[in-house]
Amino acid sequence: MSSTTLPPLQEGDLLAAIDLGSNSFHMVIARYVLGQLRVVDRLRESVRMADGLDGRGGLSADARQRALECLARFGQRIRDIPPLRVRALATNTVRQLRSPLAFLMPAETALGHPIEVVSGREEARLIYLGVAHAQPPHPGQQRLVIDIGGGSSEFIIGRGFETLERESLQAGCIASTHRFFPDGKLSRKRWKDALTEIGADFQPIAVKYRTLGWNEALGSSGTHKAISDICAAMKLSKGAITAEALPQLRDALLRAKHIDDIDLPTLSNERRPIFAGGVLVLEAAFQALGLQKLHVSKAAMREGILYDIVGRASENDMRDESVAALMHRYGIDPVQAGRVSATAQRLFEQVMGGWNLDPDDAQMLGWAAHLHEIGLAIAHSGYHTHGSYVLANSDIAGFSRQEQQFLAALVRTHRRNVPKTVFDVLPDRLLTTARRLAALLRIAVLLHRAHESDPIPTLELAADGNQLSLILDQAYIDARPLLRADLAGEVDGMTGLGIRFHPFVT
Repeated sequence: MSSTTLPPLQEGDLLAAIDLGSNSFHMVIARYVLGQLRVVDRLRESVRMADGLDGRGGLSADARQRALECLARFGQRIRDIPPLRVRALATNTVRQLRSPLAFLMPAETALGHPIEVVSGREEARLIYLGVAHAQPPHPGQQRLVIDIGGGSSEFIIGRGFETLERESLQAGCIASTHRFFPDGKLSRKRWKDALTEIGADFQPIAVKYRTLGWNEALGSSGTHKAISDICAAMKLSKGAITAEALPQLRDALLRAKHIDDIDLPTLSNERRPIFAGGVLVLEAAFQALGLQKLHVSKAAMREGILYDIVGRASENDMRDESVAALMHRYGIDPVQAGRVSATAQRLFEQVMGGWNLDPDDAQMLGWAAHLHEIGLAIAHSGYHTHGSYVLANSDIAGFSRQEQQFLAALVRTHRRNVPKTVFDVLPDRLLTTARRLAALLRIAVLLHRAHESDPIPTLELAADGNQLSLILDQAYIDARPLLRADLAGEVDGMTGLGIRFHPFVT
């Protein structure tokens, strides 16, 4: 929806996707060749961030140090890849932190690139995107994809490359092992009680998913691969995980009596401490969803991130579709939104050099302009506050949490006073840009307050540090006394953004 787009991918460009999972950190590097992605390198390290979580949202020093050291190694490998071609996403463990920024700031320094936090449902969308590209579905075929991570598990039903349902549940291999076997002891009673408890967690989605149905079920994650390999080694199945094989695997696991004594063919020492929780979650999923067979996918969220980068650099940016869907759902006037967006982009292009803004910033400004009236569906009084809340707290496909918080801040500050704490949720690297885009949006909204269709004859904006000078046509202003008064009021209104505003007429 922005008139300024990201630079398109060129033949031979390198892309990098980093997945900061609760169990392992993964990085995939691929080259863009003939419209396809060719993987050139993969890195994986078992970081076990979820092991360092306490019940109050704190992270242990050991887990933090393991994460930072891993990210520093990843950062060295991608040092020469342009930032626009790198995406690093954090998932459940970082979502659980009491103060995510306290971890993200040193983590970004170690990696040398921004790190975004994604919601569970956005994580699910990216998982499905990776699986669908790695194993293209048949036309009209519906698929169930399950990903058992360290801290959460994602369940997706999709058709083609689009998701129909996506959910994230707080049950992962590390979290479930800690929750149900904290002392490492294994018993049939504990297992049965745990199955009952997790099964209850699955019930809200089970009926909906079974009603929608699927033609094929796929498992995406190291947990599924480990279970599949063990089932094959024990001659319980031939690669796929089946409803007959899983109980036999569980029985063999329980015979160990203690997690430290689990001895199953092909099971690595690295995965042994968390394996029981993974099998437990999968057995609960089989029971709740009535699964008979689950094939293992060779792709996961990291591949989905790569294809999302490709989409963002083309006309297939999922965020555009999400913004259009929000506009429709909340009855936003598309003509007025288009006017405000066009003027905001006109202003942006005049100051982007002086303010060191980039095409990514233009996109965010365009989306904020299209969505600035979203809160009117709730009430006119304080609609900027209502709209900000909707954008910050909805699951919006394609957007990370930081991107949603950025949009929410722009919408919150597009009129009236600017709260002192409105930008506190954003990392320091985004603060100056957010304030400057908010200033551009305020001016664009103000210029179109009357919902006029007449073009603005003269519109010149100059930026010098935190000073912003606007020049408009004298006759145009004389015919619009409300606009004149609004512009005069913005001299004070902009101070909350740390910007000195000077409106002039010629």
